[in-house]
Amino acid sequence: MTVIEAYLGELRTRLDGPASAKRDLLREARDGLNDAADAYRDGGWSEHEAQRRAVADFGPVHLIARDYQAELGMHSGTRTLWKLILGVPLMQLAWELARKWTFGDWSQLAPTPGWYKYIAQFTHGSVFIVPVLGVFALVSMRWLSRRMDGARLVKTAGVLIGEAVGLNLLSVALLVIATGFIDASRLFLSVPCGILMVLWIVVSVRLALLARRSWRSCATIVA
Repeated sequence: MTVIEAYLGELRTRLDGPASAKRDLLREARDGLNDAADAYRDGGWSEHEAQRRAVADFGPVHLIARDYQAELGMHSGTRTLWKLILGVPLMQLAWELARKWTFGDWSQLAPTPGWYKYIAQFTHGSVFIVPVLGVFALVSMRWLSRRMDGARLVKTAGVLIGEAVGLNLLSVALLVIATGFIDASRLFLSVPCGILMVLWIVVSVRLALLARRSWRSCATIVA
């Protein structure tokens, strides 16, 4: 194995994040190292020495991995926020349309306890609050990117993403539990509504897992 490939192999093991973004960063690193090695070879150095000097110029692998990990964390966080901003309102809109077309008005259902209305209002309010939090997080990340180093920025982004994703997951969980307690059949007013409800839960859990990846990126940077 060449010096450059050994360096890239160690760098690869230290990175955690989306495969495509990780692959792009490693490709850029390889291109830069190869260009530097070519310059040293043209200067009369042997192949091994040219690669060794190129790697030394590039920097210690643990420092490069720290910077790359911060970039991967930001990439993952940004993708999560966009899915949150667009996905949550779309899921709510799709469910409401399916309910109107396939079930009808809420008046067909039996009266609900007073406390349930507060949970329903909280869930419906979260549909609007969550995207606002997501946009706020994106704007904050862009603003902070010019004022913080990569590690601190990813940590801050992880907190903002966690708050938005956590609120969405909490609202969905409360709605499902409360509705199931009153009458589980309300979760499946019709086949389309049932499918969309399951999909909404899956999407919410998926967003939580993506947010956890951002937190894991923070831990990798600290380590």
